[in-house]
Amino acid sequence: MKTAFLPVLLMLAVGGCAQPEPAPARDPTTAAPVVGGDRDAHGCIGSAGYQWCQRSGRCERPWELAQAQGLANTAEAIDAWCALPPAPARK
Repeated sequence: MKTAFLPVLLMLAVGGCAQPEPAPARDPTTAAPVVGGDRDAHGCIGSAGYQWCQRSGRCERPWELAQAQGLANTAEAIDAWCALPPAPARK
């Protein structure tokens, strides 16, 4: 009975010493893009819905800007509003 366990013990000992196969190296050219890594020249993240607005001088989400300024939620209305220069400060 004791001799029946010897081969099993040897297989477990040898199997426990085996080295796992290394994972294949990743090719950096095929790596998935970083989420939020699509910033434009002004730092606006397009995938999050932001675009640069010259009038406010910051990144804006068009639908939020339309609601806050009482504009039509259309690309034309947002572009027209953002294209205007900011109003000069009063003295």
